[in-house]
Amino acid sequence: MIHMPNFTGGRLCLLMVLTAFMTGCRPSVRPAADPDAYLLIQGETMGTYYKVTYADPERRDFKGSVDSLLEAINAEVSTYIPTSTISRFNQAVDAYTLEGEQPHFTANFIRSREIHALTDGAFDPTVMPLVNYWGFGYTPKKPVTRVDSLMVDSLLTLVGLAAVTGLESPALRTLSKPLPGIQLDFSAIAKGYAVDVVGQFLLAQGLEDVLVDIGGEARGWGRSPRGDAWTLGVNVPEESASLKAMYTAIHLSGKGLATSGNYRNLYHVDGRTYSHTINPVTGFPERNALLSASVVAPDAMTADALATACMVKGLDGARDLLLNLPDAEGLLIFGTAGGEMASWTSPGMDTLLVPLR
Repeated sequence: MIHMPNFTGGRLCLLMVLTAFMTGCRPSVRPAADPDAYLLIQGETMGTYYKVTYADPERRDFKGSVDSLLEAINAEVSTYIPTSTISRFNQAVDAYTLEGEQPHFTANFIRSREIHALTDGAFDPTVMPLVNYWGFGYTPKKPVTRVDSLMVDSLLTLVGLAAVTGLESPALRTLSKPLPGIQLDFSAIAKGYAVDVVGQFLLAQGLEDVLVDIGGEARGWGRSPRGDAWTLGVNVPEESASLKAMYTAIHLSGKGLATSGNYRNLYHVDGRTYSHTINPVTGFPERNALLSASVVAPDAMTADALATACMVKGLDGARDLLLNLPDAEGLLIFGTAGGEMASWTSPGMDTLLVPLR
């Protein structure tokens, strides 16, 4: 379904979002929770923030445990840590044998391979060399001032997840690659994975009402302090828009939400805009009418990866992808030929949207 926003200049006041949150756009599924039972812990991880809200009558502080868990995940999947599992694979010449369980790296790799197949290669973590070339990776941030097409073509020979073999079974603990320069990057899936892991940890402590948000990738379980589903806002996808400017809001109940867009992490050189979404087929930052993609999926890890794949595919490709995935719903915000902003929602997403008023 196509929607045209009813706001001027692509902005909405945060007060409208808060009003929708407080009044509730749906009947409460159970009586409102005791506000005093909810706690907030927050910090930094994966180059961004994390916020965890949960209800606990015992008022236990899980910040230390959450921080330790996030550190353990980073120790396996962060390309910014030279000794991490993913860095050791990236540094290897032809093969790397995982030492011990390495559950976080393994989970990210296996799910990446599955979503790579689901998206016909639009999601491809071996795009890392190109991410570094364009100045968005773990190498020193340096905007490209002169595009070297030959270099891009050369780096494209290193892209293709099918070339990385291993982990097809628990016994195959060695990952092999045909070229030394092949590298992995889980930045478009690891935050969602961490959201899921932190949430499952808290549920294991006997909690029922939990919201985990890591850099905008989120998942909610149980109820919010209002007594109904957790509600998260979707930013207006404009570079100049305030972080408080909301396009719409989405109800979450046990599912993950991720939004990917090309309007924040970018730079401008000689009148051209370069964004962080790198197309693994062309080797260039993707430029199309799609401004942002918000995906709701059974878990945040899947939502995270699918949102990135949608941005690579563009409006038509993303729409086809979402319509063919029964467990995923999406909100696609795009620019029209007339310079306006519009959106498309998959059939099931309409039931999750919260009107802003």
